[in-house]
Amino acid sequence: MADAVVTLAARKKMVQARAGETTLSKIVGVAFGSGGVDADGNVITPEGTQTALKQEILRKPVDKYTFLSDTKCRYECTLAEGELTGEYISEAALYDEEGDLVAIKNFLPKGKDSDLEMTIQIDDEF
Repeated sequence: MADAVVTLAARKKMVQARAGETTLSKIVGVAFGSGGVDADGNVITPEGTQTALKQEILRKPVDKYTFLSDTKCRYECTLAEGELTGEYISEAALYDEEGDLVAIKNFLPKGKDSDLEMTIQIDDEF
């Protein structure tokens, strides 16, 4: 089971952009981490107040995005062969042009082998 949250920073930016006070920053990347589960292996529900992953290990630009509906966009980012070899990824977050995390998703650990690619998908839905 995966748990996800839109961060307080993202919600603040959205409400300010709707009021015309600022423009909304573009989502540009995915942060990967290994801190999405507790010591017993249970998925931790991310907190909206988080400004960082629990154990961030890499940031990469988004490979592509796809609009699945008028209110849902799927972002994808691929870890290449040899990238994060031996790591167990259990948290991922979308980040914007300003480097702020806007959505965080925690899930059961996924081991990364050296000879395999791994693609993470995160849906941004309203």
